[in-house]
Amino acid sequence: MGWRGVVVESPCKISAGGNYLIIRGDEVKKIHLSEIYYLMIASPAVSLTGVALCELNRNKIKVVFCDERHTPYGELAPYYGSHNCAKKVRQQAEWKKDVMQAVNTAVIAKKIENQARLLKKCGFEERAAMLDGYLAELELDDVTNREGLAAKVYFNSLFGMGFVRDENNNVNAALNYGYAVLLSCVNREVVVNGCITQLGINHCNEFNEFNLSCDLMEPFRVVVDEYVYHNRQRQLDKDYKHELTALLNKRVRAGCECDFHDAVGAVVKSVLDALNCGSTAKMKLFDFV
Repeated sequence: MGWRGVVVESPCKISAGGNYLIIRGDEVKKIHLSEIYYLMIASPAVSLTGVALCELNRNKIKVVFCDERHTPYGELAPYYGSHNCAKKVRQQAEWKKDVMQAVNTAVIAKKIENQARLLKKCGFEERAAMLDGYLAELELDDVTNREGLAAKVYFNSLFGMGFVRDENNNVNAALNYGYAVLLSCVNREVVVNGCITQLGINHCNEFNEFNLSCDLMEPFRVVVDEYVYHNRQRQLDKDYKHELTALLNKRVRAGCECDFHDAVGAVVKSVLDALNCGSTAKMKLFDFV
């Protein structure tokens, strides 16, 4: 698996040959395809050859395209994520409701737990205790919406009592950008494991292509939240976007020390294995520290 995140934001032509990605701009740069985990095309002034697109897909490299405002807008995904993807999709369509509910409950619980840990880390002890209380009240499939109550306390603690997630401000812009990068990472892992992103375990919006990925990314959001909290006075400029993208290479603890994107891959596989085998006994989720 690759380890390097590549961001291209200057006008250039991207091609591929000899197992290298070739970037021709003011100068020519070559990067071996085996090294690349994630490619972001951050400018609409970049052109890619058909060969490059095929090789990027063949090597399971996640490619994200940005619009004229350098905001993630779409991504490139292969038709075939694994050798037996037809079997995996049939399994996905037959996931049992009780198992999906159990997995969804565990995912929400871990999300709230990680949020409480970040609040404690940032000195919001009383607010963290409130989240611990919501966690203790969590019921199967979160029928009482403890997740929503926890989110309100959580974001108001980090960014102020007047903070609203859908407002147009620098904090939300940074959160949305970081979440988009994270979502693309989860999408890649879902496809690599032979599943499709549209069929979720909780998210079921008919207009959302990434329902399953939106479910699985929840416990990981806290990594983006922490970075944005410590940079909450900044505007979302080019350097800030690079730093948010680079979070995929942040060293984290997930059983052992590893890159963040490797932790995402391990957790996604664990959850999908649990759904396929009908048991959450061996499922592992991300613990924020």
